[in-house]
Amino acid sequence: MGKKKGKSLVQHRELFQRMNYLYQAAHFALHHFSQNADLARFYCSTMKSVAKKSVLRMDFRIKRTLCKRCSSLLVSGKTATVRVKGRRQCHVVVTCRHCKTIKRFVCRPTQNHTTSSHQEMPLRTK
Repeated sequence: MGKKKGKSLVQHRELFQRMNYLYQAAHFALHHFSQNADLARFYCSTMKSVAKKSVLRMDFRIKRTLCKRCSSLLVSGKTATVRVKGRRQCHVVVTCRHCKTIKRFVCRPTQNHTTSSHQEMPLRTK
């Protein structure tokens, strides 16, 4: 009763590979053939349906690059406009150019850790 060989550590490995392939194909179709935005949208919607049917969670970084409404791939300058706004809190606003859906992401400020070795050097004057 030892370990079974050939058993993968990741469940549903084939489905994750298929979703990864569809995501890469959508990027390729959008970057190399810019008029194929519909093909990239089809690949992304297929990827979302594979995840839904098999009850798999997509990584949040991938979810942020997909439009919830039309399933298009959000690439700044091609299929989306990206703005940085901040009145109360700094946030990034991503707008889909196809369906005009808006996504907002809060920008968390990075902590500035300055130690004695990282302090600025004084300016020399001539």
